[in-house]
Amino acid sequence: MHATKHACVNRRLCFAAALGLSFLASTATASAQGVKAETGGVAIGGNVSGSTINIGVSQEKIDALVKERTRPFEELTASQRETINLLKEKLDLNERQVRTALDILGEKDIPPEGLAAKLVEIAERFKVLLATAFAQPGDSSRITAFKAEAQRAIDAGDLAKADALLADVETEQRRTLDRLALNAADTLDRRGDIALTRLRYGEAARHFADAAAVFPPESAHEDKRIGYLEREADALYRQGSEFGDNAALRSAIERRRRLVDLNPRERAPLDWARAQDNLGLALTRLGERESGTARLEEAAAVYREALREATRERAPREWAVMQRHMGNALFRLGEREAGTGRLEQAIAVYREALKEATRERAPIEWARIQRSLGVTLWRLGERESGTARFVEAVAADREALKEFTRERGPIEWAMTQNNLGLALVGLGQRERSSARLDEAVVAYREALKEWTRERLPLEWARTQNNLGTALTRLGERESGTARLEEAVTAYRASLEERTRERVPLDWARVQHSLGNALRALGTREPGTARLEEAVTTYREALKEWTRERVPLDWAMTQHGLGIALATIGQRESGTAWLDEAVVAYREALKERTRDRAPLDWAVSTGNQGIVLVRLAERTRNATTAATAVAQIKAALETMRADGNAPNVAYYEARLVEANALVEQLRKR
Repeated sequence: MHATKHACVNRRLCFAAALGLSFLASTATASAQGVKAETGGVAIGGNVSGSTINIGVSQEKIDALVKERTRPFEELTASQRETINLLKEKLDLNERQVRTALDILGEKDIPPEGLAAKLVEIAERFKVLLATAFAQPGDSSRITAFKAEAQRAIDAGDLAKADALLADVETEQRRTLDRLALNAADTLDRRGDIALTRLRYGEAARHFADAAAVFPPESAHEDKRIGYLEREADALYRQGSEFGDNAALRSAIERRRRLVDLNPRERAPLDWARAQDNLGLALTRLGERESGTARLEEAAAVYREALREATRERAPREWAVMQRHMGNALFRLGEREAGTGRLEQAIAVYREALKEATRERAPIEWARIQRSLGVTLWRLGERESGTARFVEAVAADREALKEFTRERGPIEWAMTQNNLGLALVGLGQRERSSARLDEAVVAYREALKEWTRERLPLEWARTQNNLGTALTRLGERESGTARLEEAVTAYRASLEERTRERVPLDWARVQHSLGNALRALGTREPGTARLEEAVTTYREALKEWTRERVPLDWAMTQHGLGIALATIGQRESGTAWLDEAVVAYREALKERTRDRAPLDWAVSTGNQGIVLVRLAERTRNATTAATAVAQIKAALETMRADGNAPNVAYYEARLVEANALVEQLRKR
């Protein structure tokens, strides 16, 4: 595996201990220390490097310096100059290095809440760059001069100049590659480190790939070559996971397949298992975004194989992490299936992992498993009656938040806040509690403080969609349209990142949710413009949410489409819109069966019955009216058994209307 350069060589490298800083595991490729944690997880898992930071400088002061980063030192206020001097002391950097770090933060538009964490991260990387002398045995005088100048540029905080000088070094070294191969690879590795410091993951991947290419396969330096390839794959994974770059994820998958082959199972079974696990992470992340299930199925199979070698007895902590990863793949598969088998399997896998990853023994991994368990319980609760699963989900997320504090791990904290919001919305809908929905809105707004569009665009879009859902549910219960208008705004924002090309299934989810909000607005406004827009939006969602891919989501959208069509039909003369509504409900009932989802079946059946009543009124058809009565009665029986009083009262009133119509038509 790639050897790290983080030795405490001198006073500069010991700065983390002096400041009392503790860093979470980054997404570097898994080594003997343990299984690599995934980056940028979407709702159920993942890890972006975070830190516990106490440098004695407020985020407001850092933010102000970033905004004023182009001003000469002499033109800064006395307070700002004092702050820079304090940062020099706390971070053990010189003035130019501090100013360069501030430039990097400004260039990448890091949100204020994340400035301190990234500042410390950049400072740490400066220490790595400064830790080891550039000079190598056998360097020519020209190369020595370039390296010395590059070292001075780093001392002066001029990373761009240092990189350019190292590029010159690379050119010189390639001219004498046979003699300077190791030095050339080390230079490329350093350029990769600089690119990582600047959050340029694609550029870093190219440098690491070039470093690996210095050595032919099966040479005396094969371990170093593999280490560089692992760093390349990890940089590509970061780029794909954090910035929604699917092409980078596909490249990461290709690289990690090769790494599995380069770590033979027979020679190094645990290294092979780690390589398999890393491959599974990339497959899962891309599979989440694609419409099919092939990537997710492969990921689940890859994890199972890895767990044959990384057993609980041989590598207990790695076993627990890999169990969670496998549970995440099963969860994603379960989301797309009509049944609950995969979701139940995922829950069992998480509970098994918690036997080893206890809070006392492995608090961060324990919290990740709790979060994954929570979101899976939430999804299962959506498919079952009652509130028990939602209550469990809320409890699991609150457990995770005991370790995932904003100060300790802001990105993990945001992810958990997002998942807590999901569970609270589910519970609020079943309890008919606006208080729970208000809690969910707060949780989503908290998540958005760290999941910014600039840093994690797809996660930001996910939370915008979830926020829209909570606002829609609240808007449905309140008079006026303010909440619903807010929801529409949130959904449209989400679609700016959740495009059909990038994440087709997520795009369809937002289209469906937007349709719900537009439909609710349409019921409160005169005319049919909003309702017709809702119909168009639902039909857009059905282009990706097909019955074959996601049967329950397809049925849910058909149901929403039926409501919108029926509402338009009630406001207009004729039967065309009502006929379309009957068809939409009929489609929904192909998956919303009485055995599989009794409550969903009852609502779709009852709604279709109400539309049939309206059709019977307009066509004066007694047979249609009788069919409507039968459907509403059947739906009402199921609703009474569930004890949903508001639904029961509504359908009882509709049944009275339907019976009256039957009597009226029979007397003709």
